[in-house]
Amino acid sequence: MRAISRLTGVSINTVSKLLVDAGNACAAYHDDAVRGLSSRRIQCDEIWSFTYSKQRNVETAKAAPEGAGDTWTWTALDADSKLIVSYLVGGRDAGYAHEFMQDVAERLDTRVQLTTDGHKAYLEAVEGSFAGQVDYAQLIKMYGAVPEHAKGRYSPAECTGTRKIPVSGYPDMDHASTSHVERQNLTMRMHMRRFTRLTNAFSKKFENHAHMVAIYTVFYNFVKIHQTLRVTPAMEAGLSDTVRSFEWIVGLIEVNAPRPRPRGPYKKKAEISN
Repeated sequence: MRAISRLTGVSINTVSKLLVDAGNACAAYHDDAVRGLSSRRIQCDEIWSFTYSKQRNVETAKAAPEGAGDTWTWTALDADSKLIVSYLVGGRDAGYAHEFMQDVAERLDTRVQLTTDGHKAYLEAVEGSFAGQVDYAQLIKMYGAVPEHAKGRYSPAECTGTRKIPVSGYPDMDHASTSHVERQNLTMRMHMRRFTRLTNAFSKKFENHAHMVAIYTVFYNFVKIHQTLRVTPAMEAGLSDTVRSFEWIVGLIEVNAPRPRPRGPYKKKAEISN
């Protein structure tokens, strides 16, 4: 954001306001447009990042704002159209799981097959949101020790296998997978600098992080052409009939902007007329 401020010669406050306006506009558009979906298979996952500082450093950080620490982005993806059906930025506890799954259920018009990882918070959240009207399975990854040659700060443990567990309904275990949503997590991390590890580009405010995720979601669904589908996910899902552009996103900001209020002597005239 500061680089944009320097390159354009405008105040950082102006850039920050544009982020907020664009985030609010994109969040409102996604909430209104991505509904009534006839999806068949939904995959869910969470991606980690942090705001202001990592969780272990929040207590000793100077003037840490509200929301500092670990920040998780929950994502639900249509495995066929690759559409981001729902997203939620926050913690990783049962409360966020229930809010996330409730939003997913409200956007679907058909019974779907749902696949998540083994996070326990999903179990009650799915039951409470879908009331049994879902074919639900969990894909649990099993990890071994980190190899000696790969030990390091961000070295993941070696995945030694997976286990598929049917939870409710009649899920087709051949399609019980989280591969597509995990690949979308990589796309998200590559497109947003805030998710890049070992840099100083992380979000300093939780609200700004959420605004950026909202902008990315609309960009991914309506602007970015999927390499395999050759159309945008929104077109594949029947939500759009054309590829949108960044100018279109700017138009969303203008539509969502509040009408300016009268100022000066005109303000009194408007109040009298009302």
